[in-house]
Amino acid sequence: MKLFAISDLHLGHEENRAALDEIRPRPDDWLVIAGDVGEHAEHLAFAFEALGPKFRQLVWVPGNHELWARPGGDGLRGVARYERLVAECRRHGVITPEDPYPVETFGGVRVRLVPMFLLYDYSFRPADIPLEGALDWARETGIVCADELWLRPDPHPSRIAWCEARVAQTRARLEACDDGLPTVLVNHWPLRADRAFLPRIPRFSLWCGTIATEDWHLRFRARAVISGHLHIQSTAYRDGVRFDEVSLGYPRQWVGRREPDACVREIPLRG
Repeated sequence: MKLFAISDLHLGHEENRAALDEIRPRPDDWLVIAGDVGEHAEHLAFAFEALGPKFRQLVWVPGNHELWARPGGDGLRGVARYERLVAECRRHGVITPEDPYPVETFGGVRVRLVPMFLLYDYSFRPADIPLEGALDWARETGIVCADELWLRPDPHPSRIAWCEARVAQTRARLEACDDGLPTVLVNHWPLRADRAFLPRIPRFSLWCGTIATEDWHLRFRARAVISGHLHIQSTAYRDGVRFDEVSLGYPRQWVGRREPDACVREIPLRG
C-alpha cells in the first residue's frame, strides 16, 4: 500500500472538475487531499464521489477556500462552516482532522498519519515588520488575500485566535501520541516559513502559516510533511525530513503543462 497526495483541486473551475476523470485508479492506496477542493460542500462531494472509488481511503484537510463565507452562500461561517465540511466528509467515509489519527503501513513503513487544520497567524513576515503593520506591508506590493473578506473566524474574535486554538489543540493531541511512531504531517498551509516562498508574490507569505509549527517535523518525528496552498509543486528536505507541496492549482497553472494524473504525488517514506 502506498500513500499519494494532491491539493488545491479548485473544483469551481470546469477544467479541474474534468481533470478528476483523468486520475487513474489506485485501489490499493490512500490519497490525501490537502485542502482547497473548492468553495462549497458540493465541491467536496464531487471530489469524494469521483476519487473515492479510485483509492482505498481518502483523507482530507481544509484549505482557506473551503472556509470562505461568500455572499449568497449557505450563511455558515467559521467553526460552524468547518463542522459542516467535516460532516460532509464523514458522509463519504473520508478521514478528517477531527478523527483519530490512523496508524497504517505505507511502502513497508508504519506511520501515524496526522491530518491537521492549523490556519495562519500572519507570522511569516520579516522580523522588523510588527504585526500591526503586516497588512500594510503586504499592500505596499498590491497583495491582499481574499481571506480578509471571506474567511470568517466565528465565534473566535480573529483568524489569529482561531489559529492559536487549532495549534494548541493539535499540539496536545500529538503530544499524547507517546508511542514513538513516526508521523506523516498533513496541513494545507506550510509548516515552515522557508517553505512558504512565492517568487512572484513573496509578501503573500502572511497568509501561509504560523511559526508555531516551525519545528514540528522534528518534535513529532515526521517522515514526511505534506502541504498545498502555494500552487507550486515541489519537494525539499529540512533536517532530513521530506516536505512535499502537492497542488494541482488553477487551470492556467497546469493545463498544457502537466497531466492531472502526474499531479498526484506519491509520498515515499523510506529514508
